[in-house]
Amino acid sequence: MAYTTDTRSAGLGQRIANLRVTLADRVAKNKIYRSTYNELQALTDRDLVDLGISRSMIKRIAIEASQAR
Repeated sequence: MAYTTDTRSAGLGQRIANLRVTLADRVAKNKIYRSTYNELQALTDRDLVDLGISRSMIKRIAIEASQAR
């Protein structure tokens, strides 16, 4: 049985399109991270306790929110 492998790389146009998609995805994730982080930072300690969140958890929660996209 014979197998063939196509090892041609993507053309320049496809690579640029992939780069644009990657950058757009990173920008969108960064926006979600920043908004989540800023909103949680703006809450008082009492509000955070009511939500079951400590200040040390804010960064991790923001990262998880941005990765869930």
